[in-house]
Amino acid sequence: MEIKKSNIPNNTVTRKLTDLDASTGNIYESVVIISKRANQIATDIKQELTRKLADFSSANDSLEETFENREQIEISRYYERLPKPTIIATEEFIDGGVYFRESEPSQPEQTEE
Repeated sequence: MEIKKSNIPNNTVTRKLTDLDASTGNIYESVVIISKRANQIATDIKQELTRKLADFSSANDSLEETFENREQIEISRYYERLPKPTIIATEEFIDGGVYFRESEPSQPEQTEE
């Protein structure tokens, strides 16, 4: 995943609305595109984290048998430090890295009277 190598800030940055709606012409369409991309990123990160943490789970986990695993803690901390998916999606959108296409508006049906 390219998120690990990117130079995206961890905290929020104030944006100009004109920067966000420049490619779509509508701020609401831009927000919808960013939110859909953020959902994709969040799903990818969650699946990756689940795969990595699955190595540490055992079939006989109980409260008494749970112990701290240093490597597992480091993996969790790494993913906690990653920028939030909405910040990543916004950066990708502004940089032109998000592909989207406009759907054709549906023609209103004309009724014959």
